[in-house]
Amino acid sequence: MIDPRLLRDDFESVATALARRGYDRDDLVALAELDDRRRNLVAEVDQARAAQRSASKAIGQAAPDERQAMIDAASALKTRVGDLEVQLAEVEREHAARFAPVPNLPHPEAPDGVEGDGIVLRTFGERPAFDFEVRDHVELLESADALDLARAAKVSGARFAYLKGEGALLEFALVRYAIDVAMRHGHVPVIPPVLVREEAMYGTGFLPTDEQQIFMTRDDDFYLVGTSEVPLAALHMDELLDEEQLPIRYVGYSPCFRREAGTHGKDTRGILRVHQFEKVEMFSFVHPDLADAEHERILSIEEEIFTGLGVHAQVVDIPVGDLGASAARKFDIEAWLPGQDAYREVTSCSNTTDYQARRLKARIRQREGDNLLVHTLNGTALAVQRAIIALVETHQRADGSVVVPVALQSYLGREVLFAR
Repeated sequence: MIDPRLLRDDFESVATALARRGYDRDDLVALAELDDRRRNLVAEVDQARAAQRSASKAIGQAAPDERQAMIDAASALKTRVGDLEVQLAEVEREHAARFAPVPNLPHPEAPDGVEGDGIVLRTFGERPAFDFEVRDHVELLESADALDLARAAKVSGARFAYLKGEGALLEFALVRYAIDVAMRHGHVPVIPPVLVREEAMYGTGFLPTDEQQIFMTRDDDFYLVGTSEVPLAALHMDELLDEEQLPIRYVGYSPCFRREAGTHGKDTRGILRVHQFEKVEMFSFVHPDLADAEHERILSIEEEIFTGLGVHAQVVDIPVGDLGASAARKFDIEAWLPGQDAYREVTSCSNTTDYQARRLKARIRQREGDNLLVHTLNGTALAVQRAIIALVETHQRADGSVVVPVALQSYLGREVLFAR
């Protein structure tokens, strides 16, 4: 959630920034007017309560012939307070509902544009060349009985998969490899809950804007997370963190669930876009002054992970029109997938500034000065299914086997997968 005070103190700057994200100025004017109404009502309620307290206190000190009139006046004030509190509660609900979908202010250095307009900052890794007909990940994995899509469809429907045998072992190896890299950079490993309450989804900015992408349980008020960013961010919800504790860095591993609404017919082959997948996610709580540096640090860890996997990829600065609601700036790593002859996203990392912290009420207790909202950042260390695609397609050989990158060999205990 953006800071409502910004609308009062610097409306034009906020309007200009949000216009880059396509937010309508008239809607922002209406929000500013609503915020003024809420603040005026708060002041009225406070004044009426003070008057009621004074009137009640004066009754005990009044002369007998004045007491009844003062009781009647106090009663009228009590009624007025009640009426104002009802009005304030209604305005508070409207205020929360109308501010919730407003996206974060974009970072000044984030590029303008919409999906597809990202700026390639750099590439890394050697792009593979083959002297044989390239197989995609489905052919490679299915021929080794490492992937079963048909039986998964019978059990769960489209966009589900079984990883079996060496496919399952590859997942375990990738997960531990990514966690170990993140741990070397100071991230504490966490296995978080994947069923969360509405407060956690709202607090991280996935509600209300991404509600169509989220699975929810039928009989309980739980949401299935689409990323462990949600429970990691909520780990310090409603907490006042000491300045000396920062930075706090986690690396979480969890299954993730997404409806993939609006993607009918898109990337339906294989395991690129599925309803259930596993992910290793980095998350940081930092002082506001260090957020930009932390963003670059998380990105560098992602690059290190995929460099170790021997994958060719590009780093993309995502345009403001393609940012999620909570992100001020986002970098993606897009790996080259030989089976698609295209770059596809395999990681992202976002600087959400104080947007999530304001909703989560996560603050910093400073040694001097007022408490501050902590800044939060997240980054994909490794999305398992997409990493598997990039790895097996990049390192495939003519006979259908796959060379295991050196960085992963100690985790897998072998140098070649799917050897016949």
